[in-house]
Amino acid sequence: MKKCRDYLWGILFLMPAIIVFCLFLWTPIAKGVVYSFMNVDFVSGSTFIGLTNYREVLSNSVLSTSVWNTINYMLLCVLIGFWVPSIVSIAISELRWFQGAMRLIVYLPHIVPAVVLYGMWQWLYDPLGPANQILSWFGAHPFMWLTDKSMAMLSIVLAETWQGFGGATLIYLAGIVGIPKDLYEAAEIDGAGVLQRIRYITIPGIRHLYMLLFILQLISTSQGFMTHMALTGGGPNHATLTYMYQIINEAFTNLNYGRASAMGVLMFLVLTSLSIVLYYLQGRSKQA
Repeated sequence: MKKCRDYLWGILFLMPAIIVFCLFLWTPIAKGVVYSFMNVDFVSGSTFIGLTNYREVLSNSVLSTSVWNTINYMLLCVLIGFWVPSIVSIAISELRWFQGAMRLIVYLPHIVPAVVLYGMWQWLYDPLGPANQILSWFGAHPFMWLTDKSMAMLSIVLAETWQGFGGATLIYLAGIVGIPKDLYEAAEIDGAGVLQRIRYITIPGIRHLYMLLFILQLISTSQGFMTHMALTGGGPNHATLTYMYQIINEAFTNLNYGRASAMGVLMFLVLTSLSIVLYYLQGRSKQA
C-alpha cells in the first residue's frame, strides 16, 4: 500500500505538467489530423471531404520545389552549421583563461531579439553593405546575397549558423566538463599534445552528444521558415521557399487550413519516421 501511495503522490505532482502538455501539444496535433480531412470554415461550419486535401497537396506544383529546398537547406545546415558548435566548444575547453567570457560571447547571438538580428543581416547582405565591401578588399566581385538564386539559401544558412550555434556549444561544453580531469592530466604527463588530447579524450567523451544534436538539428531545420520569411520572403522565384513556409502560406495567406493541416500531418509522419530510424541507429552504435 505504501508503494501505491508513493506512486499516487508522484502522479499527482506530475498532473499539472501532463495537463499542460496534452492541452498545448497533443490537442493541437489531434485537431490538425481532424482538420486535414475537412474543408475548414470557422464561420459557416466545417465539412468532411475525405482525402481531398491530401490529393491537392500532392498535386501542387510548388510542393516538389519546397521539399527540395527544405532538403537542400537541411544538408547545408549539417555541412556548415553542425560542426561549428563542436569545434568552438572544444576550442573553448582548451583555453586556460577567459572560458566564462567566451561562453557568454558565443551565446550572445542566441539571446539577441530576432528582429534586431534580421535587420543586421539585411544590412550586412546589402549589395553595398559590409560583406561586399570586405570582399572588394580582396578583389572579389560583389555577391547578390539574397537576390541570387544560387546564393540565397547559403546566405540564410550562414546567418542561422551564427545566430544559433551558441546553444549547441553550451551543450557540448557541458559534456566536456563531464569528462574526468584525470584523463587529461594523465595524457599531459605522458606528453600528449593538444590535438592528441582532443582526438583521444575529448571527442570520444562527447561522442554520444553528436547523434542527439544531429537528430535535433534535422528536426529543427526541417521546420525552418522564420529567417527565410524575414530575409527573402521565400524568393527569389521560390528559391528559399521551404516546406514549413509553404504550410504557413497555406494557412495564413490562402486561409486554407485543411490543406495546411494535411501538409502538417505529412511532415509529422516523415519526422516521426526519421526520428525512429535515427534513434535505432544511435542504439546500434552504442551497442557496438
